[in-house]
Amino acid sequence: KVTDAERSELVAPLVAQAVARPELRVRDWREINKGLFSALKLERIATFIVLSLAIIVASFCILCTLLLMVTEKGQEIAILKALGASDRAILQLFMEEGMIIAGIGTMFGVAVGYATCFGLSWFGFRIDPDVYYIDRLPISVNAWDFAAVTGAALVICALSTLYPARAASKLVPVEGLRYE
Repeated sequence: KVTDAERSELVAPLVAQAVARPELRVRDWREINKGLFSALKLERIATFIVLSLAIIVASFCILCTLLLMVTEKGQEIAILKALGASDRAILQLFMEEGMIIAGIGTMFGVAVGYATCFGLSWFGFRIDPDVYYIDRLPISVNAWDFAAVTGAALVICALSTLYPARAASKLVPVEGLRYE
């Protein structure tokens, strides 16, 4: 046994050298649990993909909301354009609105995810020690993982605001005011 489990790979060669018997094999806890750690790495990638797919589905809500707003507010957009608002200003307005919705949703999701991870790291997640040689699943809260999911969410949501914002900016004022 070593006092610092994180440095066990440095001690394993010294133990093998001290034993000096080729028929014996010295393994540290990382080598013993290699299957678990590779499964966790694969799970991390799969979780990112699943979260990205969930974000894409949620971004369709933003897209539909903005398209509905463009349809409902067609007269107001036409009035703004008739008063001199540029296509770029209308585009920015709808993109900002979509990004506000996306930002609120993303921050709420990140907060719930962090609270869940913190709770799991605090209380632990028990696993069968006969199978994995450890009794609790190690939980590591990594800021880079949260940053990657947050960045992906904001990029996906920004892309979902482009079509409705462009549709609003290309609205012809005469068409929006025709039946007024």
